[in-house]
Amino acid sequence: MDAHRVQIGDIFSKNRKLEVPFYQRAYVWDTNQWERLLSDMEFITETNNPYFIGSIILKSTKTSVADSYSDKRIIVDGQQRLTTLVIFFKALYLLKKDPESFNFDFRIKNKEIALQTGINDEDAFEKVVDYSSTERIDNPRSSKIIDAFNYFLSNIKPDQVSPESIQKYLQFVCIEIDENEDEQKIFDTINSLGVKLTTAELLKNYFYRKEDRQQYETTWKQMFEKDDDTVAYWDKETSSGSNIRSMIDVFFDAYFQQFIESPRYSISAEDKKAYQRGEELFSSYKHFIDKYCNKDKSVVLNDLISYAQKFKDILDPDNLERKTPSSSGIERMNVIVFGLNNTTIVPYILYIEMNVLDEAEKNKMYQLLEAYLMRRMVTHENTKNYNKQFTQYIRNEIDSSEKLENALKESDDSTMKIPTNEELLFGFQNSRLPNKQTKGILYLLESAIRSEKAGVEILGFNSYSLEHLLPKKWRNNWGALDDEKARERDYKLLTLGNLAIITQKLNASIKDADWETKKRGKKGNDGLNSCSSGLFTMEYVLNQDEWNEDKIETRAKWLYSKASNIWCIGEQ
Repeated sequence: MDAHRVQIGDIFSKNRKLEVPFYQRAYVWDTNQWERLLSDMEFITETNNPYFIGSIILKSTKTSVADSYSDKRIIVDGQQRLTTLVIFFKALYLLKKDPESFNFDFRIKNKEIALQTGINDEDAFEKVVDYSSTERIDNPRSSKIIDAFNYFLSNIKPDQVSPESIQKYLQFVCIEIDENEDEQKIFDTINSLGVKLTTAELLKNYFYRKEDRQQYETTWKQMFEKDDDTVAYWDKETSSGSNIRSMIDVFFDAYFQQFIESPRYSISAEDKKAYQRGEELFSSYKHFIDKYCNKDKSVVLNDLISYAQKFKDILDPDNLERKTPSSSGIERMNVIVFGLNNTTIVPYILYIEMNVLDEAEKNKMYQLLEAYLMRRMVTHENTKNYNKQFTQYIRNEIDSSEKLENALKESDDSTMKIPTNEELLFGFQNSRLPNKQTKGILYLLESAIRSEKAGVEILGFNSYSLEHLLPKKWRNNWGALDDEKARERDYKLLTLGNLAIITQKLNASIKDADWETKKRGKKGNDGLNSCSSGLFTMEYVLNQDEWNEDKIETRAKWLYSKASNIWCIGEQ
């Protein structure tokens, strides 16, 4: 086994064939990973500094005299990254009107593509690497390969991404094993080399020495390790993009942003970009203290406990188990942060809590944030720049609802705009969103429009399931349609007007049944009538004798009418 640092050109060489084994899973990366990779490529282009993207494991294997290459490697680990990089460069070179550079970089001597995917992806991958247009590829079979290519075509800004910089500065650790070594054993060993220390553990060891025991006991221990309940809170895990992070890591990231954005430290643009990425958070803290605080740890420690206490008071994933009030406030922001995986806004929420003293003013700011984020979610806008946007609000001291409304309205970046009412209506009629986002939109609407005196109390976010009213398997019990009408129905049933939150999942025999059976159920208490009784967003639905595309459209417009008032920012 040999491990060494390599660049892209070292992996894809003119005489090497890379092969994804037949048995490996299909390509599975999704929007979160594509956004991250594109962000990494833009970062490399902007900074021209070496950037490590992880390790790959390649296993040597025999070639034959009939092969047009002399070196063949099996990809033991790294399939997703390497496949994505090929797709990324294909889109980039097409956008730069330089397809021959892609062929030069990623084809071997006989013009065969240097990467061979598994059997599940080979048709889609071949279509992508042989494609010659900058128009999106039609994707009727929902191939992730084609989704990735279409994503990069739509989101790469060619003037912000340099293939030359990426080729030069993107780095891997390549672990090469020979054909006689057991690749599974090596793979398992590499992925189980002990328990990695958390950011909090590293920081604790850095901040406190043996002689600091008293300070540790009265500060850190009291805040983070006081008892089992305290430890359990900070150890809770939440989704952050494609990653799972503990609450204590989310806090230390949010706390660090308060220093990064403060003008008093005059942090260089290069350091700020590195710090804001949240990578190697412990190293960033240490670098910041060494370089900008004259190695004085007290700069960070002085306010650590007050910020941590505030964070603990206002943010908790367990809020998803509790009812959500109709009025704007931190409780509804908890649903957006934890229910909808929006931890990028946590640093700004922490800033608001520590700098805005008037409770009514804070709630006005939370109303604006909710309106902005939910409008953009309904219209399926890009979330890529949220981290930059909301940390900028800290730097610019956006500490009132008036300042926040102006900042939201006056953004000179078209990708961060507030969707208009017309766009919001179009979103309710046409957007096809991930289930979690759809559930969040419907839940926050439901909790906002219901009366405090409603006979049925709203439950916590986690108590609801998402249901397609017109089922995906409608062909079984909802009649036959011609091909064009069937395609229209398949599209429409995935939009917001056809989706509902209910208090328990319907079993398959009911969820795919005809409309009357689906409403009534088979036992009297297992249909929509009982599982959604008392929900304001279901009143119209339960009163319908039939359910079809026209009904879906009517409900979408009704949902829009409520959302446009609840999620209002000035005049849209």
